[in-house]
Amino acid sequence: MILASGSTTGAVLSVAAAAAYAVPAAAASRLSQRGARWGLVVAWLLHAMVLGWMLLGDTPRFGFAPALSVTAWLVLTVYAVEREMFPQLQARWALAGLGSVAVLLALVFPGTPLPPSTSPLLPLHLALGIASYGLFAAAVVHAWLMRRAELSMRQGADIQAGLPLLTLERLTFRFAGAGFVLLSATLLAGLLFGERLWGRAWRWDQKTIFSVLAWVAFALLLLGRARFGWRGRTAVRVLYTGSLLLLLAYVGSRFVFEVILGRAA
Repeated sequence: MILASGSTTGAVLSVAAAAAYAVPAAAASRLSQRGARWGLVVAWLLHAMVLGWMLLGDTPRFGFAPALSVTAWLVLTVYAVEREMFPQLQARWALAGLGSVAVLLALVFPGTPLPPSTSPLLPLHLALGIASYGLFAAAVVHAWLMRRAELSMRQGADIQAGLPLLTLERLTFRFAGAGFVLLSATLLAGLLFGERLWGRAWRWDQKTIFSVLAWVAFALLLLGRARFGWRGRTAVRVLYTGSLLLLLAYVGSRFVFEVILGRAA
């Protein structure tokens, strides 16, 4: 098991961010809309400080848990922007809980020290990959809300997500489409500049295989949507499958190396 680094500053920021997220997550029904909103804003800002310290502090580190933490922060950023356009969107408690867990997980498993960058393409490659994670995660959240809305409609209850079903569907595919573009750019960068990025050419390891399989799944999803009008349960299943494959690509492989094998990937 990889224990957190000895950085007191990082640990304090992480605990503060997790606690701030826990307030709107645990007391969602008792807080006013204004109080819950500002609680989430404070947690989001503290989370940003945690990520900044993790990547730019005394010993920059990264791994499977920090990747999940960055992904959760990006999803919360998307949610904050969407709330300005769709005030009726209701997912605050779930996303706050996700943020709290992600911050604590990164505290316990901070990853391995980042090597000195030998190419300016490496930070760009990592940024594209993590951004695609965030967009697909946002698509998954919207797909989950869409399925909840469908279930509510069948039961004759109010739509719990707060948004019309068709709006949720459009948002799901928009995020999936944007994530597909970034994932394609990430794979293309690895194919064209692998030797400059890692000192070796493209290699078919477990990370590459799962990434390509995820790309194929998302390509089928978007093609099925465009050509055959895929929607509802079929589209959600393909989206979940592709997202799971993408999760296994980086997060899964790094988890095996860092936690199970106890060494850097």
